[in-house]
Amino acid sequence: MPFETGPYLKSAVFCETVLREADGVLSLIRLVDRLTISARGPSPPDTMPKTPYHITAVIMLISGEARGRHEIKIEPEEPSGLKTKPPFLATVQMEGEDRGANVILDMHLTFEMEGLYWFYIYFDDTLISKMPFRVMYARVSTGTQRPPTSS
Repeated sequence: MPFETGPYLKSAVFCETVLREADGVLSLIRLVDRLTISARGPSPPDTMPKTPYHITAVIMLISGEARGRHEIKIEPEEPSGLKTKPPFLATVQMEGEDRGANVILDMHLTFEMEGLYWFYIYFDDTLISKMPFRVMYARVSTGTQRPPTSS
């Protein structure tokens, strides 16, 4: 098994904000794994509009026997199964044993369709996990309002 001796995946999440305290401890604020995009009006569009979205991916690793510099890659996959967007890249330095490395990636995405997106996580070129993110589209028809009539 690859990774039987490390590195080990401690956590892989999406959140809105990461606080890094003076002692290096992280606080992850508002963990998210889904987004609802709403369109309101008398006649909202049938298909979801392109929606820019900012999210932070946090990947936490424990070295085990892994040492040295390695590349972390997050590759997005659309609900259609296509991987058309460029991957997000970071470099980590693994020091061995119980020492860890945290990767914090600000991701500016544009969602073009609703459905389940997958984000594949690679350590060098080996897939170590994947994270799901669901995008939902809600149409809210408000109708037209008429002024009140007096009798």
